[in-house]
Amino acid sequence: AAPAAGTASSAGAAAPGGAGPGAITAEGAAVVELTNAERAAAGCEPLAVDDRLTAAAQLHSEDMDAQGYMDHTSLDGRSPWDRAHAQGYPNPGAENVAKGYRTAQDVVRGWMDSPGHRANILDCGLRKIGVGHANGAWTQVFGWG
Repeated sequence: AAPAAGTASSAGAAAPGGAGPGAITAEGAAVVELTNAERAAAGCEPLAVDDRLTAAAQLHSEDMDAQGYMDHTSLDGRSPWDRAHAQGYPNPGAENVAKGYRTAQDVVRGWMDSPGHRANILDCGLRKIGVGHANGAWTQVFGWG
């Protein structure tokens, strides 16, 4: 079966310092690098990593993995915007989720091959990003700045 992916548009607290859900992982950093390469090819400015969006993304990926689902709405009813606001980010803009991809390259390729995900990645108005990954559950959360 092909890996699944989902997108939403117009999108617990992070630990202080460099630890906890707000600290981007190596996989997350690779997704940001690949995402920014796609944006550069389309004439968009690079996205800057935001720890609050990273926390929202990481916690959502962990929740999807632990509870066995893939969706923009958490099983407890929270939206991408609810999760970003809970981390203190005031202006979320979009979210991409996916499940079943093994590498950053594979998940970004999957998102770029999907019109809705591609539109989020290449929205030049978006300025910030957070990425989460947990056992094949991936989340990108984008912010307006």
